[in-house]
Parts: sequence; structure tokens; C-alpha cells
Amino acid sequence: MNIIKGNIVDVVSSRIFKGEIHYHNGVITSIIEKEVQEDQYILPGLINAHVHIESTMLSPLEYSKEAVKHGTVAAVCDPHEIANVLGVYGVDYMIENGKSSPFKFFFGAPSCVPATPFETSGFELNAEVIKSLLKSNEIHFLAEMMNYPGVVYNDKEVMEKVNAGIWYKKPIDGHAPGLKGADLKKYAEAGITTDHECVNMEEATAKLNAGIKVQIREGSAAKNLEALYKLIDLHPGKIMLCTDDSHPDDLINGHINIIVKRCLELGCDFLNTLKAATIV
Repeated sequence: MNIIKGNIVDVVSSRIFKGEIHYHNGVITSIIEKEVQEDQYILPGLINAHVHIESTMLSPLEYSKEAVKHGTVAAVCDPHEIANVLGVYGVDYMIENGKSSPFKFFFGAPSCVPATPFETSGFELNAEVIKSLLKSNEIHFLAEMMNYPGVVYNDKEVMEKVNAGIWYKKPIDGHAPGLKGADLKKYAEAGITTDHECVNMEEATAKLNAGIKVQIREGSAAKNLEALYKLIDLHPGKIMLCTDDSHPDDLINGHINIIVKRCLELGCDFLNTLKAATIV
């Protein structure tokens, strides 16, 4: 039995208390609230709530080596970029390569390969392929439903994929820039649970009111934190932090920890910020 003592940061209950954490073989067995002399802070590892690892130009294993240096211990991953080239073989590679690291990878089934009907891709993942992926315990969600017009207008192939996610009781990740009004309502009612494309408070608030959780994106390309940081205190528990795309030169310098630091500089509550960075 091993013991860590200090200030335990409970991101679920939004409190900090003195205590001990007992663990055995890397697994926490108990958390005891008690007075201790140690002043170190003990908190969960950070999570990237939406990322395409391919954008780092690294394998999952090599990505994990850099991300963990900055406190990130898990990532929710959409492998649609490699799937556009290698199809299911690419998805399988990402999963298997990720197993060589203790880092926690949560891979999804890429819902839009190719991204649009007008693209030429190496492979196509149709509804039947998506169903076979979602059956696997190694696929945790239906990834980034970029074809939001297909959802809004009830496209047969698109809705087969969405309904497969519901059938297998797996979350459906969204992608719907600028969607609002009745169309947003249809998108949410179809079962979409998240969105990382919000660029202003009005759009984000509308999606939250529709029941969609918002992932604030601050990556190498799109940067939306300055416009959306107030959501962290207005809607604690419904906001997550992500990079979407993270280039290798940025990853070397920091990851989710940089977004956390910037949130605090902008005046966000410490515990609400950690909640957004550690709970998905």
C-alpha cells in the first residue's frame, strides 16, 4: 500500500481538502479526509477533450510522451485524418499504437470519411463500416458529425451512423459551426452531445441551451478561448477544453496546461477551470 498526502483537489465537488490517497498497483483504493502536514496539491491529470493526433505529426505513443510532460494524461481522439487515407486500417493502427503507452486514449469512429461528398479520399467509411467500429469496446464514441446538413435534413446514410451511435449507447461528437434556431434544435434532438466549433458567446449559449456541451478550442489553428472563457464560470460542468489541432512545435511548449493558465489569467474560477480541464 502506498500513500500520498496533501491538499486533495476534488474537481467533482469543487472543493479542496487535506487528506491521504491510498493506492496499490497504480489503483486508488481509498481517499481519506484528515489533517496532514504536507502542502502539495493533488489533482486529476488533464484531458484534451477533442484532438486529431495526426495534426501533431506524431504517432499516439510519441504524442503521449510530449502531452504527459505538460500534465495531460488522456485524450478524446477523432482519427478521421488517417482514416481518410487508410480507412479502418488507419483507425486500427492508432488504437494499437496507443496501447503501447499508459496514456489513456479514447478513440472514436470517424463519422465523415470523406469529409464531404466532393472530396476524393483513400477510403470511405459508410454506415455499415461505422456500425462495425461502434461494436468494438475500443471505440468509445461516434466522432465529429461534420455533416450537420445531413442530420438537419435527415439524410439516410448520415442518420444510420447517428442512430448506430445511439443504439450502441455511445456519445455522438458534434461539429456544427454557426448552426442556430430550428436547425440547431434538430441537430441536438438527433442525439449530438458536444460541439467544439463555437466562436462567440451567442452561438455557444444557444448550443448549451439546446443540451449540447461546449468544448472550448484553443489549438494551433483555431483559437476561441478569448471569446468563450466566461462560459467556464457561467456553465460549470458543461464546458471542456480542447486543442482540436495541435502542431508539434506548439505541443513541445505546452498543451492543456497552457489553456488552464490562460483561463486563470482571464479571471476564471480555479476549480471551475480545473473541472473543464479534467472532466469529459
